[in-house]
Amino acid sequence: MQKLVMVLGCVLLGFATARAQESESPYVPETDPAVVQKLDEWQDWKFGLFMHWGPYSQWGVVESWSICPEDEGWTQRKPAGIPYYEYIKKYEALGNSFNPVKFNPARWAQAAKAAGMQYMVFTTKHHDGYCMFDTKQTDYRITSPQGTFSKDPRANITKEIFEAFRKEGIHTGAYFSKPDWHSEYYWWQYFPPKDRNVNYDVVKYKDRWDKFKQFTYNQIEELMTGYGKVELLWLDGGWVRPLKQQTKESLSWSKTAPQDQDIDMAGIAAMARKHQPGLIVVDRSVHGPYENYRTPEQEIPERPLSYPWETCMTMGGSWSYVPDDKYKPVTQLIHNLVDIVAKGGNYLLNIGPGPDGEWHEAAYTTMEGIGAWMKINGSAIYGTRAIAPYKDGKVCFTRKKDGSVYAIYLLDKGEQLPAVITFKGIIPAKGARLTLLGAREKLSWKKTAGGVAVSIPAALLKQSWEHAVAIKIPAVQP
Repeated sequence: MQKLVMVLGCVLLGFATARAQESESPYVPETDPAVVQKLDEWQDWKFGLFMHWGPYSQWGVVESWSICPEDEGWTQRKPAGIPYYEYIKKYEALGNSFNPVKFNPARWAQAAKAAGMQYMVFTTKHHDGYCMFDTKQTDYRITSPQGTFSKDPRANITKEIFEAFRKEGIHTGAYFSKPDWHSEYYWWQYFPPKDRNVNYDVVKYKDRWDKFKQFTYNQIEELMTGYGKVELLWLDGGWVRPLKQQTKESLSWSKTAPQDQDIDMAGIAAMARKHQPGLIVVDRSVHGPYENYRTPEQEIPERPLSYPWETCMTMGGSWSYVPDDKYKPVTQLIHNLVDIVAKGGNYLLNIGPGPDGEWHEAAYTTMEGIGAWMKINGSAIYGTRAIAPYKDGKVCFTRKKDGSVYAIYLLDKGEQLPAVITFKGIIPAKGARLTLLGAREKLSWKKTAGGVAVSIPAALLKQSWEHAVAIKIPAVQP
C-alpha cells in the first residue's frame, strides 16, 4: 500500500509539473472596486523610484544572492573560494556594523519629486531576511540592539523613508521578499540549503511551514499597520507559490523536486487590504488574482501589453550599491520612459544607496537632468494611455483621456531638432492646432502620401532641445 501511495504521489507530481510547463496563465483582472480605482490611478503616475538597500551595501555586493548556494553569475561570493558557512557568518554580521550616518531620506524624496517621480518602492526585506524596519518577529533587523545604527533616532529606516516621501506627495510602496533565507522556518539549519527554495519537506514538516506562513503574515501585517498609508505591496521571490501555479520558468529555479510553497496569498491580501483599502498587490511572476500588475525586469517589452505593467530597471548597472557604478545617460533613461509609456507601462527606476546612507552624486545629477525634461514635457507622460500604432520610427505616441495625443520625437545625443518631423498612423483632426511643449508657436502640418509632416518654425530650430520633444495634437481623426 505504501508503495502504491508513493507511485500515485509521483504520478500526481508529474502531472502537476506537466501542467505547469504549459502556457502561462492569463492575467486575472481585479474585482475589488477600490483596487481597480487605485490601479487606474497608478497607471497615471507613470514614473517611480525603486531602492535596494541593506547591510550588504558595505561590501558592494549583489543584494542577498551571494548567500544562495546556486552556482550562477550573480551568486558569486567575494573573495572567491571562501567556504560557504564562513561566508554566511561574515555576511550575517554585516547588520551589526551597518551605520548609515548620512541617511537623509528627505534629500532622496526631494530629488525624486524634482525628477518627476510620483511613487516609490523600498526594499523593507530582501531574500537574505534582513529587515529594514522595526519588526517584532526577528532580531535580524535594523533596530536590533546589537546593531550600531539601532541607537540612532532614525533607526526605523522604512518608517523614515515612507514619511519623507509622503511629505513630498509621493505614493509609497513596500517591497517584501516572500522567501527568507535567515528564518529557521524557511532555511532550517538542520539541513543545508540546496538552492533558493525552502530546504526541508513542507509536507513532512508541516508545522514548521505553518510557522513560516504565520511569520510572513505577521511581518506584512506590521508593515500594513505601523507605517502610515501604503499603496503598493510589491512581493518578490516568485518561487514561493502553490505547486499548481508553477510554470516552466519557476520549475527551473529548483534543483530538487518542486514543493507546494503556498503561503496563503488570499489570507495575506485580505488582511493587507483590511488595513490598507485599495492596496495594489504585486505577487510578481505568480500569474493569478494577486498579481495586479506584471513587472518585466531590466527590459522593455517589444509590444504593448494587454494588462497593467511596469518595467523595473536599474539607473546604474546594479540593483544594490557598487562603489564605481556607471549610470545610464539621461537621454537613454528618458527614451526608455517614453518608450515604456507609449506602450502603456510604468517605469520604476532603481537607485542603490551606499553604506553611509547616501546616493552616488551621479544619481542626483541624473535625476536633475530627467526633472528638467519632465518639467516641460510631463503632460505628455502623466495620465496617458497607449494608442496605436504606439511608435513609428523615432516618434512615440501617448494619449490623454480627453482624446488629445502627443507625438514624442526621440532626439539622439547631439542631434538638432529637424525642420520637419514626419510620422504615420496618427492623423490630426481637421483644423487641429499643433504645438511643441515648451514653445508657444503654432506648428504647421499637412497630410502626405506617407502620413503627416509637421514643420518646425525657424525660431524654434535655433533653440537648444535635448533628449526628446513632444508635439501636442488636441484632436485626431478616428
